[in-house]
Amino acid sequence: MPKRIIPLTDMKAQKAKPKDKPLSLFDGGGLYLLVTPSGGKLWRFKYRFDKKEKKIAFGSYPEISLMDARQRRDDARKLLANNVDPGAVRKAQKQAKVEETETFEVIAREWHNKFKSKWTEGHALKYMRRLELDLFPWIGARPIKDITAPELLAALRRTESRGAIDAAHRLRGLCNMIFRYATATGRAQHNLAQDLIGSLPPAQKRHLAAITEPKEVAKLLRAIDNYHGSFIVKCALRLSPLVFVRPGELRHMQWDELDFEKAEWNIPAHKMKLRQPHIVPLSKQSLEILNEIKPLTGNGVYVFHGRTSNRPMSNNAILAALRNMGYTAEQMTPHGFRAMARTILDEVLQVRVDLIEAQLAHRVLDVLGRAYNRTKHLPERRKMMQTWADYLDGLKQGAKVLPFKIKES
Repeated sequence: MPKRIIPLTDMKAQKAKPKDKPLSLFDGGGLYLLVTPSGGKLWRFKYRFDKKEKKIAFGSYPEISLMDARQRRDDARKLLANNVDPGAVRKAQKQAKVEETETFEVIAREWHNKFKSKWTEGHALKYMRRLELDLFPWIGARPIKDITAPELLAALRRTESRGAIDAAHRLRGLCNMIFRYATATGRAQHNLAQDLIGSLPPAQKRHLAAITEPKEVAKLLRAIDNYHGSFIVKCALRLSPLVFVRPGELRHMQWDELDFEKAEWNIPAHKMKLRQPHIVPLSKQSLEILNEIKPLTGNGVYVFHGRTSNRPMSNNAILAALRNMGYTAEQMTPHGFRAMARTILDEVLQVRVDLIEAQLAHRVLDVLGRAYNRTKHLPERRKMMQTWADYLDGLKQGAKVLPFKIKES
């Protein structure tokens, strides 16, 4: 039979004397007073979450009275009853620099901390940056349960008013996830963001500019070869059309992800948009570029590092290079290399669409509705990537390249 815990009294807490080892005086429900050998008296709350034992500090006695400590314990246990980790809430409160109030900022940071492992590092930073710039200054300090739909809409319209309609819609999407989380964990009664669907002007359809006309592609490739900026940026530019991955994936390329013997780049799942590992077969031309830059960055983490070897280059580096080469936002973007490859491989080289889509790391289903794994059609994709690289070389030299053919499976 478990030993019955006798609740603490103020008298017992006051008279507790330090000993050679830390002494724990339990009050019940996970709350205890830790008496340190130096005479400190510290409130601690012990609990289990996700099958792990955790602890939270509630401050020191007598600054935090027994009654206050019990109230904090009860508040923490209410969070646990709603499947919320009190430690995560405390971390969010600390980041927001507020006390116990369950404000919009506290809940938003708690939500972000809980789910950021499911996103790429870039997405996690972008989400928090949007919140810090466009929502926290206006509604961050408001208790989330007290925020009204008109109040939330007013905050979103501040972003809309500067002409950033797409950004306003993305903010509403973030609010939708935050309020849904707050509702599910018992801190809000209703998902206000859901009610605001249709309250903002229609989002503008985004067109990421891309050059897809072979003659213009040839001019772009020659301009890249003649680029006189940073050697690291130039190498990244030269590799971009050859591998046609997303810009963030390229700048986060690490040396330990490259297999030169197999001529493969193995991108781990956490860096990919669909959270699935991805293989990029490397053409001879791609390997030549990587071998050129290896003496410069090979001792660091990133192939295309920034000012320090342990950080990737800026997400604006390739964009700035394109602008310096004279290409406007309406002509070409870093993401445009993907559309370039997608269009020409399909319409000019007549490659099977499923091979192109698989290499673009889009979700491709087989005849049974199953997603292709990363090694699906790898030999054909390897051949496609080499033919694509040869085609680009031919364009630069003004040669005509015959369509690429793979026997139908």
